[in-house]
Amino acid sequence: MGVLCVPPIVLFLLGFVMNNNVSMLAEEWKRPTGMRQKDSAVLRYMFCSMTQRALIAPAVWVSVTLLHGECFICAFSTSVPVEKLGNMTGVTLSEKEIKRILARIPCKDIYDGHHIIGQEVASRYLRCISQAVGWTFVLLMTFFAFLVRAIRPCFTQAAFLKSKYWSHYIDIERKLFDETCTEHAKSFAKLCIQQFFETMNKDISMGHSHILEKTSMEQEENDKLLGITNQGTMNKLLKNWHKCKPPLNLNNYENQNGNGCIKENHQCNGLNVPKKEFITYYSKV
Repeated sequence: MGVLCVPPIVLFLLGFVMNNNVSMLAEEWKRPTGMRQKDSAVLRYMFCSMTQRALIAPAVWVSVTLLHGECFICAFSTSVPVEKLGNMTGVTLSEKEIKRILARIPCKDIYDGHHIIGQEVASRYLRCISQAVGWTFVLLMTFFAFLVRAIRPCFTQAAFLKSKYWSHYIDIERKLFDETCTEHAKSFAKLCIQQFFETMNKDISMGHSHILEKTSMEQEENDKLLGITNQGTMNKLLKNWHKCKPPLNLNNYENQNGNGCIKENHQCNGLNVPKKEFITYYSKV
């Protein structure tokens, strides 16, 4: 029974451990509210989705183990009805001794109770029960999955679509933020290394064209830095992203100061991010 029950529990926990969305769910659950409210429906949807994926491996393990039948034979060999399947004529053993003999049914080499019940008879009887339980388990799991798939669209479909959309948004936002941080770190490191070698280089025989090319490359890397050029500013930005994520309203972004916080609330302010200027040309045609 330990082989039947313990591995599914381990597989279920591993299903959560191997799921990258667990950290995202924990981060969304524990983050400060800031300017973005938390939606419990989205958190429930994410948790249910991860639970459904984590249950696949345990269900397969239990099904295969029951259909194979060996664990069931080892667990319930002492429960074989000897009165119906065996021959108790002339047997003067106590009930405890009979159970001790029946416990050896899974082991063909040491089983010595053939005069009471055949080892093959008992094994087939228990394997038949195990396979019946296994097919019942598979049927119930399939029927339950069908009910979930069929009934779920009939209730609160709008709420389900909303939860699904924002769960995808949280996942995509996290990935894009990681990619942006990686790109910024790459550009920051590249410029730091270039400046280090420039200060150490005392050779003044560089050509003018090479300087222009280097300046152009540095300008491109500076554009990727988005005005964040020192460690302290970057640390403040990362801290503000955790404490004060921007509200999900693009129309009101002009009321913010660029770091996700409304100007009226100065708790999370402190970054002097340069503003971008936009020029619009109108044609007379």
